[in-house]
Amino acid sequence: MKIIVCVARAIETTAKIKFNDDNTAFDDQGVQYIMNPYDEWYGLVRALELKEQHGGDVTVLHVGGEASDQIIRKALAIGADQAIRINHEPESAETTAFLLANQLKTMEYDLIFTGQETVDYNGGMVPPMLSAHLKLPFVGIASHLDVTNKEATITRQIEGGVEIVQASLPLVVSATKDLAEQRIPNMRGIMMAKRKPIDVVEPESYESKSSMNKFHLPSKEKKITYVDPEDMDELVRLLHEEAKVI
Repeated sequence: MKIIVCVARAIETTAKIKFNDDNTAFDDQGVQYIMNPYDEWYGLVRALELKEQHGGDVTVLHVGGEASDQIIRKALAIGADQAIRINHEPESAETTAFLLANQLKTMEYDLIFTGQETVDYNGGMVPPMLSAHLKLPFVGIASHLDVTNKEATITRQIEGGVEIVQASLPLVVSATKDLAEQRIPNMRGIMMAKRKPIDVVEPESYESKSSMNKFHLPSKEKKITYVDPEDMDELVRLLHEEAKVI
């Protein structure tokens, strides 16, 4: 089997989020980036399991600049056979899906994995857009997947239960929890990944039909102060000095 895993770079989930330029641009000063966990823990690992069962190879595909090479090396260390980086900063889901699809049109594959969504933007728009560009079937939020004779049987979580889908290969699948278990790269994998080349591809220009307008941070959580029911003086003080309602 020839399996493609589309991996994204995501903001580390404990990072403090800030914006600049009147809240129109993300400020990544001092921010750490990671491989998107849905791509790494579920999509990539299930791809490697299928390769171990059926033979073949696994290629990771990424849209991003040179700063992304670190997460691509990690994917290689976990077990991917080769990697391609499309040398373009991901401006939007629309642009990313187009660039991935354009590259995939030059490749052979049986199955394409993406993550359900990225953990920073939580959009989940790239997988269905990608399948539309490629005119392939799409099954989203897959929690179990098996392949037999060019047919995939996929379990997906739905509200109140599960849905079991059968589809012919090739197809696009977005991965979610339970599809696989996280693998930690070992020292041998890390050393081998350093020697594996990353194929850098210059994409054709694409004019996006959408743009990010403005970001808004969620409002701060309100503080809750607990007062001893016997301490009326403290309650009055708080209402007067902090809440300013009396």
